[in-house]
Amino acid sequence: MLNAITQSQIFVLDQDEALDFYVGKLGLELNTDAELGFMRWLTVNVPGEPGRQILLEKPGPPAMDEATAEQVRELVTKGAMGGWLIFTTDDCQKTYETLVARGVEVNDEPTQRPYGIDFGLRDPFGNNIRITQLAPQPDQTSTPTT
Repeated sequence: MLNAITQSQIFVLDQDEALDFYVGKLGLELNTDAELGFMRWLTVNVPGEPGRQILLEKPGPPAMDEATAEQVRELVTKGAMGGWLIFTTDDCQKTYETLVARGVEVNDEPTQRPYGIDFGLRDPFGNNIRITQLAPQPDQTSTPTT
């Protein structure tokens, strides 16, 4: 049966700009940058997690014709494609301060929530990103006493 998610995908309008944002500003690592002839396969990953990659895909062939690609580009620009990435961090406030210092525009400042602290931003193409410091979870392995 299935045992891992190895790749996810989001649409970006410019792969070089996406690489600059995801690697240069967010601090992810470049995993693969390969020209396949029919498309550029560009993936990034959280440092030290090369088994979980994000494909930064430009709308177009071979996945869709040009008319469809144009519609997708319009929806991406509006933030209506449903692209979401959620990352975790050990220190939400420090990560927030680091990203703001790097010029990342945050649209939802760090806020305490039932599951921890998180904040939100959008990439240059409209994809939503949340960065979360999860609250400690109760130990689920202990046996209840009666």
